[in-house]
This record gives sequence, C-alpha cells and structure tokens, in this order.
Amino acid sequence: MFDDLFQLVRSHFGADAFIPLHEPRFSDLDKEYVADAIDSTFVSSVGAYVDRFEIELAEYVGAKRAIATVNGTSALQVTLRLVGVQTGDEVLTQALTFIATANSIAYNDAHPVFLDVDRDTMGLSPDAVRSFLEEHAEKRGGGVYNTVSGRRIAAIVPMHTFGHPVRIVELCALADEWGIPVVEDAAEALGSTCRSHSCGTFGHVGVFSFNGNKTITCGGGGAIVTNDEALADRAKHLTTTAKVPHRWEFEHDEIGYNYRMPNLNAALACAQLKQLDRLLADKRELACAYKKFFRSVDWSEYVDEPANCKSNFWLNAIILPDFELRNSFLETSNGARIMTRPVWKLMNELKMYSHCQCGPLENSKWLEKRVVNLPSSARNRVG
Repeated sequence: MFDDLFQLVRSHFGADAFIPLHEPRFSDLDKEYVADAIDSTFVSSVGAYVDRFEIELAEYVGAKRAIATVNGTSALQVTLRLVGVQTGDEVLTQALTFIATANSIAYNDAHPVFLDVDRDTMGLSPDAVRSFLEEHAEKRGGGVYNTVSGRRIAAIVPMHTFGHPVRIVELCALADEWGIPVVEDAAEALGSTCRSHSCGTFGHVGVFSFNGNKTITCGGGGAIVTNDEALADRAKHLTTTAKVPHRWEFEHDEIGYNYRMPNLNAALACAQLKQLDRLLADKRELACAYKKFFRSVDWSEYVDEPANCKSNFWLNAIILPDFELRNSFLETSNGARIMTRPVWKLMNELKMYSHCQCGPLENSKWLEKRVVNLPSSARNRVG
C-alpha cells in the first residue's frame, strides 16, 4: 500500500539504507566560517560572529533586533519574562506542541492553559482563544484575569507547527483587544511568511531555534527577535548574566542567565543563514513532489501551506484516516528504514501538565491520532 511513497522518498534522497527524518546539510562555507572562529580563539560567548549573526538574522526576518541564545527553549523562557510573565501567572498556548513551549512557561513559575488548534494550520486557534477569553476572562485592575483560577493571564503563545504559519494576524488582533502580549514560538518557522511578513515578527516578540534538526542549524542555538529596542536591550542583558558593562569589574544588577550563543556556534549559524534560501527552495521542491503524490492516493491527506502564507515545510506532514492506519504506516515505514514519526502527545496528557486547565481540544485530539511526519531534509548539495 505504501510502496509507491517509499519509492518516491528513496528516489529523492537516494537508495541509502536509512533515510532520516531531517538531517543537517553542511558545505565548505560552513567549515570555512567555523575554522575562522577557531583561528580567532574567540569560541565562547564573545566574538564577532555573534554580533554578525544577530544583525544578519534581524535583516533576514525584517525585525529591528535579534538576540542570539544557546537554544530556542532558553529564548522562549527569557522572552516570557521580558513581556511580564511572573510567578503564578497564566499563559494561553496550544495543547498540540513540542514540550519546550510548555516547559518555558513552567520555568517562569507560571501555569500553561492549553487550548485547541485549527486543523488546517495545526496551530493555536483564534476561535478557541476568543471562546476561552469570553467565557473565562475579565479585565480588572489593569490586567486580564481567569475567573476560574483567579490568576492573571499574562501572555499568549502560538506555535507555528512544522513551519506552517498559524492564523497570527487574527491572534494578534484578538490579543490587542484584551491587552495581552503575544510571544510567537517560531522555533520551526524560519523562512515561513504570512502576508509576506516573516513568522516571528507579528507578536511583541518571537523566537527561533537552530537545533540540529531545524532548517538551518548551528548544533544548538536560538534567537529572540523584536522591534522593541528596549526589550531587545533587556533580552541581551538578561541572557548575558545581567552583567553591567565594565572593562574589568564584575557587577550584576539582577538574576540573569548564561544563555548567550557561543561564537563558535554563531560562525556556523552565519554560514547556514547565507544558504537558507537555497535550502528553502530545495525543501519546497520536495514538498511539491509530496503534494503531487498525495493527490493521487486515497489513503492520506497532505498538509499544505495555509492561504496567504508561505511555509518553509520544515517537516512535511500527512493526515491518515484513523489511528490504526497511522500506526500501520509508522510500523511499515520505519521497518523499511525510512524514518517517520507521529505528532507530539498532547501537553495535557503528560503527567507534569495533567492538572492544567484546558479548553475543548477536539481538533488537537483528532490530529494527535492521525498526523505523521515524513522525511524532509534538503538534499545534500555542496556549495
């Protein structure tokens, strides 16, 4: 039943014994930049490549500022603090997401509230957020409070699932009505756009990830992007241990974090960023091949980019008709040494978050039983 798809995958990636889900692609340029960083002896959190990457990333996504961090999770953790999330607050987010989204909220001693996603974007649904706020929230004392828990709702965190833009314009408009800041978890969405604007630049602040399995990587790495200069300055301060600048003294004016991206990683990030457009074009070519294939079969539906959006197709996804066929596909494909994976377990189903308040999760539960990711690497082109 799945043989034609497996043949397509192997024809695209080659007849290797094992086809990974998403592996990094490196070129001579990557090696050149990393060697240069090594030769400079500045390989830790101080170096020219860190500053260069921040400037070039901000230019690429169309933000005023970017602050490089050690990973996307640390970026999200700090960003929530930057927008005012405090101990005991609540943050509205989606149940269908990678655990880093929920963990970043918990790291701030805040409480996630899990809401539903839209089936087409697999990202936080503006309708679900609106329904929750109208039913369970009220404005008082200069803030928005949950009438069930009594806690302040301090932020909304949508995640652009697999690089497909969420309905971010509607979410931001809704958040503005209620006076709640939006933090975009764009960890998977570098290169994705909505109405020709980069994901991560719609909310008060956005974050990206450069983990080893992302579209571009520097081994680890993340970034905060914003158009708010004061917020950017504070982000840089907090992620560099809140050290007060001085030529020799060690003065720190608050509890900060050692979250600065090392120069060695930043060198690789700079080289990868230069190759991003080529990688995106290659991944779109694969997405088109998948899309064409799934138009010809009746056993699965391909997840395409939303209207008025351009996805980076970080991970290609399909929706199987039911849980049984999903499991059969996972077993057969991985048995054939073609790596596929299911979507994440819903956050509210994990032990540590099972006590959290949730809205109706009909779409999230439906997708959880049906979504599978396919091999999505860019092809290995040297140059």
